[in-house]
Amino acid sequence: MRVNLPNIVTGVRIALIPIFAVVYVLADTGHWLAAALFAAAAATDWLDGYLARRLNQTTPFGAFLDPVADKLIVVTALVLLIGSHANLWLTIPGVIIVGREIVVSALREWMSEVNRRGLVAASWIGKLKTALQMFSIIILLANAPMLERPWVVVGYVLLYAAALMTLWSMFAYLRAAWPALLDGLKHDATT
Repeated sequence: MRVNLPNIVTGVRIALIPIFAVVYVLADTGHWLAAALFAAAAATDWLDGYLARRLNQTTPFGAFLDPVADKLIVVTALVLLIGSHANLWLTIPGVIIVGREIVVSALREWMSEVNRRGLVAASWIGKLKTALQMFSIIILLANAPMLERPWVVVGYVLLYAAALMTLWSMFAYLRAAWPALLDGLKHDATT
């Protein structure tokens, strides 16, 4: 396996996860630094894909590592936010988003096993969902967990929008994969 620039950028994103988590937990009032680290990590998501295409350095390892890095940073941020906000209003969209990631990751893995990976490729819905997630998480990380603050309310609204897009994209993936899932069930029933 050759190391290339896009994969190094993805590795940096993964390395930023524990740093931003520690900064968030230790910073009583200065959550801006944690939000800035998260934003930098989120920006590398765009950068590694751009570099891979621009430099013609797409690799199977990079295609595997990039979504793993995305899920790790989003799940880490949501767990931190759910813990600090400690309310049902943030927990609901957080659980929806994390649950969807588990379902879609399992679906993609299974589709890959049956050589139908292309049926569950990324779509514009997923890209919009990711953008809403990232913006909402940055806003929520940057502000103390108080619902009286207008920016926190904006973060919640964006997170709920991301959760709705998350459900929409999950159903789109499931609908696209449904024929293959039925074939798999039929095959399992006959063996």
